[in-house]
Amino acid sequence: MKKHLISGLFTVVLVCSCATNPITGKQNLNFVSNSELFPSSFQQYNQFLTENKVITGTADAKRVETVGFKIKAAAEKYLAYLGQSQYLKDYRWEYKLVDNKEVNAWCLPGGKIVVYSGILPVTQNESGLATVMGHEVSHALANHGAQRMSAAQLQQIGGAALGAATSGKSEATQQIFAQAYGIGSEVGVMLPFSRSNESEADKIGLTLMAIAGYNPDDAVAFWSRMSAKSGGSGTPEFMSTHPSDATRIANIKSLIPEAKSIALKVGVIK
Repeated sequence: MKKHLISGLFTVVLVCSCATNPITGKQNLNFVSNSELFPSSFQQYNQFLTENKVITGTADAKRVETVGFKIKAAAEKYLAYLGQSQYLKDYRWEYKLVDNKEVNAWCLPGGKIVVYSGILPVTQNESGLATVMGHEVSHALANHGAQRMSAAQLQQIGGAALGAATSGKSEATQQIFAQAYGIGSEVGVMLPFSRSNESEADKIGLTLMAIAGYNPDDAVAFWSRMSAKSGGSGTPEFMSTHPSDATRIANIKSLIPEAKSIALKVGVIK
């Protein structure tokens, strides 16, 4: 009885927790609304800024702000083209350059962007920076943060259902099933889910940078520099949250014509 109850609950949660994202047009698992997520995101962002050195008044800081405004304008123009302008009403855009040697950048839900100074030697110019910021903003627009939180919760529910289903078996058998589920759900579901998010953010990001007036062909050069910096080595793709460098670059090359086509329809920001 308990097993069937949890299984039924799992199915109901899965069916009732899908939402259509306006920028992708896809139905995605999402337990968390923007109205719930954004206040926490803004608080975390402000806390991060108080604990880290924000660079202001430099040419690099100005460049981050300039590119940020252009990507923001591109997102607004693209959503308006899709008839979804209201989707951005609660966004509070902000772009900060932070003194950190890590080669990284990120965007929290709601449009809160941080670029680490360590990535600037790789971006090299505005177009390279637009590649990065367009990609990170796309994660926020596609609700990837909320989707990953929801997927993690669903993974926990699945683990509880498995525990109920094997409750009558020996402890050794339960451990074998639990380990198999943990490895299988991570490698077979969670990691591909994350890689899918990365590829989706690449696609949207190319469109945003094209609308913002940057040449999406320059994204290939940026990711090639990133690959060279990493030495072309790293975790095997099937064990990683990101596509391999070769896969990513090949995907980007195939997506560039569509990004340019959309930008022409939407209108390029001058």
